[in-house]
Amino acid sequence: MELHVVINGRKDLLGQLYRQLRSAIESGRLAAGTQLPPSRLLAEQLGVSRKTVSDTYAQLTYENFLTGVIGKGTYVNARPAMIVRKQSHRELAGADVVEAWRNMPDLLRHPNPESALRYDFIGGATGKGQFPLDDWRRCTAHALRQIANAKGFYSQPEGLPALRNAIARHIAFSRGVNCQDADVVVCNGAQQALDLISRVLTRPGSLVAMEDPGYPPARLLFGSHGATVAGVPVDEQGMRVDLIPDGTRLIYVTPSHQFPLGMPMSQPRREALLARAYELGAIIIEDDYDSEFRYEGRPTDSLQSMDERGIVAYVGTFSKTLLPELRLGYAILPPAILEAVILAKRLTDQHTSTLPQWALAKFIAEGCLLKHIRRCHALYAARRERILARMGDDLSPWFEAVPTTAGFHMAVLCKVPMDLALIIELAKKAEVGIYSLDGFFHVETVRPGLILGFGGIELLDIDIALDRLRDILRQVA
Repeated sequence: MELHVVINGRKDLLGQLYRQLRSAIESGRLAAGTQLPPSRLLAEQLGVSRKTVSDTYAQLTYENFLTGVIGKGTYVNARPAMIVRKQSHRELAGADVVEAWRNMPDLLRHPNPESALRYDFIGGATGKGQFPLDDWRRCTAHALRQIANAKGFYSQPEGLPALRNAIARHIAFSRGVNCQDADVVVCNGAQQALDLISRVLTRPGSLVAMEDPGYPPARLLFGSHGATVAGVPVDEQGMRVDLIPDGTRLIYVTPSHQFPLGMPMSQPRREALLARAYELGAIIIEDDYDSEFRYEGRPTDSLQSMDERGIVAYVGTFSKTLLPELRLGYAILPPAILEAVILAKRLTDQHTSTLPQWALAKFIAEGCLLKHIRRCHALYAARRERILARMGDDLSPWFEAVPTTAGFHMAVLCKVPMDLALIIELAKKAEVGIYSLDGFFHVETVRPGLILGFGGIELLDIDIALDRLRDILRQVA
């Protein structure tokens, strides 16, 4: 790799080289221990004499910027970096915008691996122990072969045809979604799908309705586009459709497994929601984030399968069924917004990486995904039952579980007044991660309680963690 030095003209060659090398060392661009090119090689690169380079190295060595090691080369010495004042964000012309982003809550952020707790009920996480690495490795090898045979062009923004076909078949089989390959847009996780739909439907001041309590990253995303987010309360049947305000152009719901409380939306409420959205001319985003894991009762239809007017955008993710790190999701879009979203996707990031797309297409087509879901279903069901048993036993004086039939988290509501912030902090000191529901409420009055994810905690660890929580509750009660 060539050292970046620019020589202008034929005057003061030694001075030009000296000043640039010294500045690079003082600023830290040339880090301590970096080996500089031999004088002959650098002279050829710059088109100057070897003596010019040798004299520059000698001067910098005399000033303790460099050290020459006989038989090895010339190296940069350690020096304190030169401190240069950087412009503050408050001095920028766009200071108000930067400040708004800086002050935005960073909710539902997963911890760094080094700071993760031993017993963690964090939501949205899956355990890697059950992930079929051998199958995925084989599918990734297949993906590499596909890329090797490709022409090296950019791919389609809507996703590889093989993956779009695999997704369409999978969700038609598992969720009854009514779609064709052409309706599918592959995204970098469900969050990008929400971003793209919001981009093409909202402008500053647009009204977006969503459940309250609801999914904070969606609420913050819509707000970042300048939309006004109206929180619509939920009851035991789901979103209160009668309270969706006039003028709404986008409605965000989680009808199969309300986030975070967990109840499914009733059939009459679903029908009322479709009618209200049609009346408003609004698009419904159906976030079906984890309903492939169902434990009780008959499966419910997706809202999209009931849609006869083309007003539901169905959003799904593989972060919950496979691994969050893959960042693969998708949207099944109605014709009214499909072309606009594809163009927005092209302008945003051109397309999602094709390597995981090829791998996932083969993974689904060979039945590995369904097999993996069945395996995880048994594990999650056992963990869910264990938590429910404890909530109905020794933890019952403090908490009551909200009935939920799907997913891999549950909400538990406080039955008595308690200092949840203190309890959460004490639990953290005991290596137990528990999380409050209060951040999920927007306008509605907070219902004190916890959200307990059981996708990333082992069955045998649940009792240990809940024993520690029980002991803390007894101490502070």
